[in-house]
Amino acid sequence: QVQLVESGGGLVQPGGSLRLSCAASGNRIGFYGMGWFRQAPGKRRELVASLAADTITYYADSVKGRFTIADDGAQDTVSLQMNRLKPEDTAVYYCAAKPSQFRPYDYWGQGTQVTVSS
Repeated sequence: QVQLVESGGGLVQPGGSLRLSCAASGNRIGFYGMGWFRQAPGKRRELVASLAADTITYYADSVKGRFTIADDGAQDTVSLQMNRLKPEDTAVYYCAAKPSQFRPYDYWGQGTQVTVSS
């Protein structure tokens, strides 16, 4: 059984930074891709950033130039460095992973709250 465990959420002032981390526990399978989604109250869950095949990255337009996704130096780990945070970044952030290129995100973390407020 594989579980994704997130850490690093919290409360930060506008303009501040936070770093989210995610690691798989249990049987490691070598995910093809990992990503970060977020869901704000009353809104749909959206993909914020993803990393595939160790080098292919995607960023939502709303976070380009402010967020950076990277592996954490170990298999099945991923981090999200969030800089210049804005109140509209407030959401529950979820780590997700897909085992192969043509599979959906089959594995999900429990979510971590990020609140940007003064």
